[in-house]
Amino acid sequence: MAVVVPVFGIFLAGIMEAGHAYMILQTLNSAAKQGAREGAVGGRYTTDITTKVDSILSAGFDASEASVMVKDGSDFDTPGFDGSNVSYGGLPDIEVHDAETRQLYIVRIEVPYDAVAILPPFWIKNITLSGQAVMRHE
Repeated sequence: MAVVVPVFGIFLAGIMEAGHAYMILQTLNSAAKQGAREGAVGGRYTTDITTKVDSILSAGFDASEASVMVKDGSDFDTPGFDGSNVSYGGLPDIEVHDAETRQLYIVRIEVPYDAVAILPPFWIKNITLSGQAVMRHE
């Protein structure tokens, strides 16, 4: 019992933490998708997107821990563009109100794992969870 219970407890805590991290990832992806849909229609601004994203994220964790980026994704429409090594932070910002019809934009949300973890992540360091959605302006 003295050997099995601590090992089982650590295993159980790991499963809980992995489930929580997966829930955070799904929340980030859902918030990015809802924010992108908010900005797809005409008459919306980038601040409308960030407000929508913050309202969704605040249901799961402190939304101020997350960084919301709304970026111009026009480079992805360029023939031959290699998107495998894209630095999303390096893409130009976009104001969706001024975007052209059918212009591609990206809503990306990033949050440090240690800011949303249930248990202090002493075994995982410097991990950033992210979610994103890509949409065309209508």
